[in-house]
Amino acid sequence: MDQTEAESVVRRATLDGEWTLYPVPPGETPILSPEDLGRVPLDPIPAVVPGNVELDLMRAGRIDDPYIGTNVYRLRDLEGYDWWYLREFDTPSQLPGGSVRLLFEGIDCLATVWLNGEELGATDNMLIPWSFDVADRLGTREPNTLAVHIASPVNAARDYVYEPWLTAVSTGFDHLFVRKAPHMYGWDIAPRIVTAGIWRSAALEVHGRDELVDVAYAVESIDSGTAVLKIGWQFRTDAVSLDGHELAVSGACGEHRFEHVFRPHFIAGELRLELADARLWWPKGYGEPNLYEVTWELKRDGAIVDVRTDTVGLRTVELERTELAGEPGAFLFRVNGEPVMCKGTNWVPLDAFHSRDATRYDRALELIDDLGCNIVRCWGGNVYEDHAFFAFCDRHGIMVWQDFAFACAIYPQDPAFLARVRLEAQTIVRRLRNHASLVLWAGDNEIDVGYLKRGLDPGKNRVSREVLPQVCAASDPYRPYLESSPFVATEVVRRKRRDQRLMPEQHLWGPRDYFKSPFYAENTASFASEVGYHGCPNVSSIRRFIEPDYLWPDARAAGRDSPWQGNDQWRAHATDPEPVQGPYADRIGLMANQIRELFGFYPENLSDFALASQISQAEAKKYFIEMFRLGRWKRTGIIWWNALDCWPQFSDAIVDYYFARKLAYWYIRRVQTPVCVMFEEPAAWTCRVAVANDTLESVCGSVEVVDAETDEVLVADRFAVEANVNREVGRVSVSRGEHRLFLVSWEIAGRRYGNHYLHGAPPVDLAWYRKLLPRIASLPGGFDPDAIAK
Repeated sequence: MDQTEAESVVRRATLDGEWTLYPVPPGETPILSPEDLGRVPLDPIPAVVPGNVELDLMRAGRIDDPYIGTNVYRLRDLEGYDWWYLREFDTPSQLPGGSVRLLFEGIDCLATVWLNGEELGATDNMLIPWSFDVADRLGTREPNTLAVHIASPVNAARDYVYEPWLTAVSTGFDHLFVRKAPHMYGWDIAPRIVTAGIWRSAALEVHGRDELVDVAYAVESIDSGTAVLKIGWQFRTDAVSLDGHELAVSGACGEHRFEHVFRPHFIAGELRLELADARLWWPKGYGEPNLYEVTWELKRDGAIVDVRTDTVGLRTVELERTELAGEPGAFLFRVNGEPVMCKGTNWVPLDAFHSRDATRYDRALELIDDLGCNIVRCWGGNVYEDHAFFAFCDRHGIMVWQDFAFACAIYPQDPAFLARVRLEAQTIVRRLRNHASLVLWAGDNEIDVGYLKRGLDPGKNRVSREVLPQVCAASDPYRPYLESSPFVATEVVRRKRRDQRLMPEQHLWGPRDYFKSPFYAENTASFASEVGYHGCPNVSSIRRFIEPDYLWPDARAAGRDSPWQGNDQWRAHATDPEPVQGPYADRIGLMANQIRELFGFYPENLSDFALASQISQAEAKKYFIEMFRLGRWKRTGIIWWNALDCWPQFSDAIVDYYFARKLAYWYIRRVQTPVCVMFEEPAAWTCRVAVANDTLESVCGSVEVVDAETDEVLVADRFAVEANVNREVGRVSVSRGEHRLFLVSWEIAGRRYGNHYLHGAPPVDLAWYRKLLPRIASLPGGFDPDAIAK
């Protein structure tokens, strides 16, 4: 079920590297073919593929860094441009008698491709690869000339008819028909940068006459250690008869091996293997993410003509869900039949310029792994990540919830648009279905609730109720499909209540007030797939994107109805897509008010502001995770928002764009350990101390709870807890009228862990908390308290 990108004998010649870019401003004489480039006075610049046009313009000195100050707003002037990419290349010296295809892993977005003056075809979706047959079009003596014309998506969007009930985020109506990542049109986590470019690799691929076209893996069942592996296979050949063909498949995971050799009766077929004592793939904390290396050989007349190697994980996955909240296990993932307590983060764009994603993969994924996440949700406002992302998750036992790339809008329903959606879904599902880490396809982000808020029935959305489930059922029937996140069931629509609390899976945003307010503490969610809290970046990071004269937001406390507004540069990085009071202009005020909720005042300098904000965020997100873990199995998982910023900004992320970690990183890292000791909220003058065991093994250890101010030992005991359950390990007497900080440490099999608990209602004394922060930092899994928010 899991595949790093399949290796085979297909030859590949890269077309990455240096190109020439011709910007064509709106209103200029149309450039209808590559020949016109020499007849119109344009000013070309060097370009890099993979790339984005803005990055090329910045390297050429044509624009300033969009990530500094308010420069991002100037990019609006480029949205009406067309762009021409041009390069020459030599034909590969030896071509087998098969086919040669020109492959673009990603073109953003509305492009026409030309080779040697001849039009090859067009693209209309940045989210999927495109390829063209060029075997008969390559030159044999002179270099080949390759040209790519990318039209303005904003201008193209004007050509559609918009039904009056269609909706989108305030600056994103022009994305509805255009298949680009939705965040590019402006979001509260990403700036409006409607970019263009050849953003993923380009190459020539040379295919032989005989080739393995596709191999798909699925585990039908696991019973008493025996896994039934279903494999669908297909190859191509120019042979009239298949009498001389043979297929051989072999797999190995450590000492466990299998092999099978057979003669095909057709170019496609099914293979079912019963693997006794199979090594299963498990999510983090529940076992090892075992992977098999599976090799296929295609032989013709005794000679090997193609080889393919896949990395395959054996596991089953189920999503148990009910239509309404309040029912135990109403939204529960089971892997290999075992219930899994999910703890993880939303995965948002790695960079506002996606050509830079690949350079950020390793560091970003290492953060997710270090945080102890056993699940990530690939949010629907993003692109689809490449095999490198999923291969990492396969190896590290990180489950992936994959939204299709639709978010916060009511999309068109006409046949032409649905046909483009179907092609996109078929391409993505077939591309990614072999990854064991991929546990769920979800139709979209927050579109069901968008329908509900407008008095419409989301069941009539043909994208999520017709096209996407049909594709998943046809191409990936062993993996769960969720119509929307959150999903609005027929029963919710029937009750005519626009209330998310009826749903078992929820996005917990609400008023974003004190993090233990009734909205959070009394929520009805079985599973929270979004919940966040603002945290200011480190001061050193702010200095990298806010200019010196704007470092303090020039704001003051002015009452709840008039929060801090911030200056132009702070608002630009809030992230507000409009230069004057756009839809997210209140985000600086929100961050300031969240500080006041906890500490009772607004700080008067940047250092105190950053520290207080990071403490507020860290305590909030720690509480959210603990609340869900302590609620087992009434609560079954939490996917918090979010790990890493896609550009420099003030946000909910716990790691900023420059990879500087906020305080919340360290707190979350502790409370996502598979076995964690946590405080429950006070009741009847006491706090229960409980251990959560998110593993499939019984665990024994020792625990100690200490008052951080007095060093009084309040709990000191041994504990034993069965697999996949919670158990009380002690109680601490408290009074709601006092502020106390408790330090928790425990030891299991010689390894020590730490956590803490902040007791008492706001306001908390910031100076008191700052004084005790080194005690929190000194617990196992610690950090440098002097570096926090600096």
